[in-house]
Amino acid sequence: MNKYSSLIIAIGAISLSACDAGPDSPIGFSLPEGDVVNGQLAFTKHQCLACHSLEKVDAGAVEPELEKKVPLGGMTSKVTTYADLVTSIINPSHKIARRYKLSAIDESGLSKMRNYNDIMTVTELVDMVSYLQPHYKLRPNPYTPYGDYYIH
Repeated sequence: MNKYSSLIIAIGAISLSACDAGPDSPIGFSLPEGDVVNGQLAFTKHQCLACHSLEKVDAGAVEPELEKKVPLGGMTSKVTTYADLVTSIINPSHKIARRYKLSAIDESGLSKMRNYNDIMTVTELVDMVSYLQPHYKLRPNPYTPYGDYYIH
């Protein structure tokens, strides 16, 4: 084995050992499977449609709390994972989307979403995520047409 191969193996080993994210890593975090029907009930119980819109779901008699509701579901350019949804519910200011309406963000740039961590049960959270996840549809990347290439 030459010295370059040894160097590449050593760099690879160091890189892999650096992947250990430590005690704050989400590795190993998993919640049980939720119930979609109970998730819909939790979504209604916690009046989520007062601040959010959900594609193909009628808000009914829910009194709106925001001038423009924050949309949930629909077409998205990236996979909306289980972890994304859990994080968005328990820590809504973790990542504020550029498309957020200013009415949904306070003067310090944080989400105005109420903190449900002491109100919603873990079971309700798991069920709600199971209810919401199928509402997100991945938008396929557009095909990039390439012209003919000519070798000169």
